[in-house]
Amino acid sequence: MGILFKNALIDGKTSDIMTQNGKITEIAQKITGSGVDLNGCRVFPGLVDVHAHGCIGFDTMDGDKLSEMSYYLAKNGTTSWLPTTMTMDMETVKSVVNADISKTNGANILGFHMEGPYISPKHKGAQNEKYIKNPDIAEFNSMRNVKMITLAPELENSAEFIRKCGAVVSIGHTDADYDITVNAIENGAVCLTHTFNAMPPLCHRNPGPIGAAVDKEIYVQVICDGLHIHKSVIKMLYKTFGPDRMIIISDSMRAAGLEDGTYEFGGQTVTVNNSVARTADGAIAGSTSTLFGCVKKAIEFGIPADDAFKMASETPAKLIGIPDKGKIQAGYDAEFIVLSDDYNIKMTVVNGEIIS
Repeated sequence: MGILFKNALIDGKTSDIMTQNGKITEIAQKITGSGVDLNGCRVFPGLVDVHAHGCIGFDTMDGDKLSEMSYYLAKNGTTSWLPTTMTMDMETVKSVVNADISKTNGANILGFHMEGPYISPKHKGAQNEKYIKNPDIAEFNSMRNVKMITLAPELENSAEFIRKCGAVVSIGHTDADYDITVNAIENGAVCLTHTFNAMPPLCHRNPGPIGAAVDKEIYVQVICDGLHIHKSVIKMLYKTFGPDRMIIISDSMRAAGLEDGTYEFGGQTVTVNNSVARTADGAIAGSTSTLFGCVKKAIEFGIPADDAFKMASETPAKLIGIPDKGKIQAGYDAEFIVLSDDYNIKMTVVNGEIIS
């Protein structure tokens, strides 16, 4: 089954997009045939969120609401994602990540992002300290569908774990210094998790994980909701890492898409006030923004639109080793979003089909 999308504005040029069996098969100025007229609206690649816990009242740890979340995310511009777990008892985590993810109604699930339990109690953030532990490769090998894992490399057994786990390793919720972080990167870690949050700050005499990331030229995830990080720091990260290594994430939790109130997050009570989610001890507990909302914030902060969208599509797809997502180009998956002139979503296409 194929759909022809006509009059799409791509990279400043009006083109038609032919899709077939979930793929983009042709992009040309004029393709013969009738189709869906996009009336010159701007089209960008569908967004890829590698760090999202939940939305509309649901959470990855619920275990049975992935389809509902995937539909909401698709309607809001995210066409592929990694449902992200919390630090809880390992039997619960295992039951979640070993679930069947082959069929969802909306955004594609590319695997899971396992955030914890192999993290630092000192920088636990909203994670439950009760379940924090050292890396265990045998335990991890009983997990299926884990595409990415966040860990603290200063923990015992972490270097061996990084080498053997087979997942994309991101450094986060950590108290690691520069040297420990460099060692982790040399063993195979390739990213920082929500950079600046839940890790030592960048200091001129003790550059920590962020300085190591600069030196070793790895990827950095950034929550660009306008609350977790000041806009000047967002711009600094963009100028330092560029659109090929900076990745915008949402880190959304179940309050995303809902109003202020009290919610559950990783077995803890979280209060959302003025769209800021916090645990009882005051730690910020994820965001209430969609990835598309974070992209719009990046543009508002002065990052060029093409780069902002790239950092939320092509770059995260490359990080997790998915080569056919993140571009509007023949041979790539037919996943894109159609926007109005004021950057509101008019249409989302996933696997070549319009999400309605």
